[in-house]
Amino acid sequence: MRNRLYYVHDPMCSWCWGFRPALERLLAGLPPYIAVERLLGGLAPDSQQSMSAPMREQLQQTWRRIQERIPGTRFNFDFWTRRSPRRSTWPACRAVIAARRQDPALDWAMTDAIQRAYYLDARNPSDAETLIALAGEIGADRTAFARDLDAGETHQALEQEMARARGLGVDSFPALVLDCSGSRSRIPVDYTDPEAMLETIGLVL
Repeated sequence: MRNRLYYVHDPMCSWCWGFRPALERLLAGLPPYIAVERLLGGLAPDSQQSMSAPMREQLQQTWRRIQERIPGTRFNFDFWTRRSPRRSTWPACRAVIAARRQDPALDWAMTDAIQRAYYLDARNPSDAETLIALAGEIGADRTAFARDLDAGETHQALEQEMARARGLGVDSFPALVLDCSGSRSRIPVDYTDPEAMLETIGLVL
């Protein structure tokens, strides 16, 4: 059985955004005999309710804390005054699945588009119209994407993926789990030093 590294994330998880540079360097440094599988963990369920003022403040404080802990991480705080935030990330997760259905390579492309739209451009990926626009921007078939975004099979696929993440013992994001012939090990996430994670992976192997 091939060794497999699971990366569990949510495209609207701010810590996942901060982790991105270290993740890219980690993946570039992995030996070729380790397969990588991305899983959507699903941070916050569907909701049409506006985010409460305390939640807005809490998330803005999280953004500031990430900037302090991970130098170079950028956030556009205009989002909080220009948009109507909702605590709802499952639509963005389903967008990744809908894009992936057209082409597996669009999994990363849609995740990237959602993160940049949310954190840099102050767009709201909780809104279907934003997600459909992003699909067109990454070269996906907008009509097919719009059909698949809220399709029953897409909802089911997300539920199954979240269940797989829970089965790995993951309840927060980002998370890394290394599976070596059925033996699973949690790899501690290091937001600034991919070498530390590569060293841990090497020790597990």
